[in-house]
Amino acid sequence: MTQKKNDNTPGNPVPRHIAIIMDGNNRWAKARRLPGLAGHKAGVDCVRSVIQGCIEQGVEALTLFAFSSENWKRPPLEVKGLMELFKLALDRESKKLLKNNIRLRVIGDKTAFSDSLRGKIARAEEMTAECDGLQLNIAANYGGRWDITNAAKQLAERCIAGELDLETISEDTLGEFISMSELPAPDLCIRTGGEQRISNFLIWQFAYTELYFSDLFWPDFDKDALSEAIDSYCGRERRFGKTSEQIEAEKNA
Repeated sequence: MTQKKNDNTPGNPVPRHIAIIMDGNNRWAKARRLPGLAGHKAGVDCVRSVIQGCIEQGVEALTLFAFSSENWKRPPLEVKGLMELFKLALDRESKKLLKNNIRLRVIGDKTAFSDSLRGKIARAEEMTAECDGLQLNIAANYGGRWDITNAAKQLAERCIAGELDLETISEDTLGEFISMSELPAPDLCIRTGGEQRISNFLIWQFAYTELYFSDLFWPDFDKDALSEAIDSYCGRERRFGKTSEQIEAEKNA
């Protein structure tokens, strides 16, 4: 996919991979005296707008934090409603994703989901598997610590089986077992809702990710808000441990 240059700022090209913590659905609903699930439904509509914005901007991958491994602690009725909403969204959106050449993948521990939900996820992933446009990743029952632990378990299994030598294990080796290892790490993480933390999301992948916090609740976050976040990112200097002088010299080389 061709990388676009943001016309408003002279710095980075648009991020190849954006991750979003979609926060504020319940507070959006509460401010309108609506049940919490109404906020989550409004949030689904917002996802469509942001996906379109990413396509227009030339973003290659979008990862959305839909349901964390800690969200099971929420009221049972809310959790049940979220699972039903997830099923409904998969039914309604899968064909649209295929039509728009968007590949869907769900990352996280899917073993906790019902058989029917796992089946819908598998069908949607299979349907869009050959799409080579925007790579859409939905993090569901996902936690960054789970991700790293799961990768470590796979490495341990390889070592026990004699397929890997302990001395050969490096960051790159472990990274091969982390979710989305085949994609570039997120360049930009956006969190809506005014909170300023990453909440156990993509801990490994966020080593050098730029963070952007928006006071907007997720249902109010649209393509214009996405563009503002990308503008902020494009104006930053990403040094990856180097000095500004080194980065400038590399640009002029």
